Amino acid sequence: MGAWAIALHGGAGMIAKGKMSADWQKRTEAALNEILDIGIAALENNLTAVEVVELVVRALEDNTLFNAGKGSVLTSKGTVEMEASIMDGRTKDCGAVSGLSTVMHPVSLARLVMDNSPHVYIGFDGAEEFARQQGVETADTETFITEENREKLEMAKKTNSVELDFSEHAPDAMNNSDDEYTYSNGNGIVHAEHHHVVHRENGYGNGHSDNHIFKKKGALHQVFKAEFETVGCTAVDVSGNCAAATSTGGLVNKMTGRIGDTPIIGAGTYANHLCGVSGTGRGEEFIKHTVAKEVAAIMEYKELPLGKAVYKVVHEKLPENMGGLVAVSASGEVAMAFNTPSMFRASAQEGGERMIGIW
Repeated sequence: MGAWAIALHGGAGMIAKGKMSADWQKRTEAALNEILDIGIAALENNLTAVEVVELVVRALEDNTLFNAGKGSVLTSKGTVEMEASIMDGRTKDCGAVSGLSTVMHPVSLARLVMDNSPHVYIGFDGAEEFARQQGVETADTETFITEENREKLEMAKKTNSVELDFSEHAPDAMNNSDDEYTYSNGNGIVHAEHHHVVHRENGYGNGHSDNHIFKKKGALHQVFKAEFETVGCTAVDVSGNCAAATSTGGLVNKMTGRIGDTPIIGAGTYANHLCGVSGTGRGEEFIKHTVAKEVAAIMEYKELPLGKAVYKVVHEKLPENMGGLVAVSASGEVAMAFNTPSMFRASAQEGGERMIGIW
């Protein structure tokens, strides 16, 4: 019998230290602690890794602080399109869903796709129909829409942007103009300040696409991205079996029908005999770099330990400010890394340390 371990995240993003209200920080840390306790209790009661990650992600989906389930952000049409996936590293069985608008726990529907269908991935109307066939808990789509997320969408539409930013770096990285711009901190608080803004085809001038836009009198200026707030969990049980699960509402003001990395096995979620990995960040980049699978591949083919594999992927493969990931290994190690200013995260190891972090 080995040692269990668990690592979970509530999203990576551009929330700079000192830019988060004390109340928001307190509520977030309390939620991470409470949900980590759920995972620890499940592992101590000998639930399997796949059962644990489903249970933990369900709890994250229930918390409106995070962009998944009840707290899902809105598409450009003001609708909800949730997605999730889950993978059992022992068997490599996996399930994924996209385009959900009435399912209370997308991660559990993903598990049912894995267990009760011949497929890996079902989306939109087909996924909703499968949910009804399976008898999972559903609710009117309005249940998932919070006032905060209505405000986020309104702000994103005003600035013609996808996602919102609250980074201390934003004012420093802009130049060429002194006009007034509005932006949101991603928590429903809108500010108007004078910033210098540089207009480029991409916000960084480094070849990496950027979708955060400040609007000035009809002109569009691309600047920075924001919180990503996908949720996820990885766990290894006492038998050494790893699993991973991830769930999200996607991006604020995204095109309807857009699918990110969360439900794509190998991009946002992956588990095998060596590790379990769950990512959070700009989905398009995670897909391009097959981030979750890359960690497992580096461990297998380069024979590197989990921590080094995770570091290599996040800091050498993934473009800067694109996100992060949490991971566990079959031997009970935990690794968490991100290249954004923040990532909501928590972890625990049997007989080892427990941690909660934001920055």
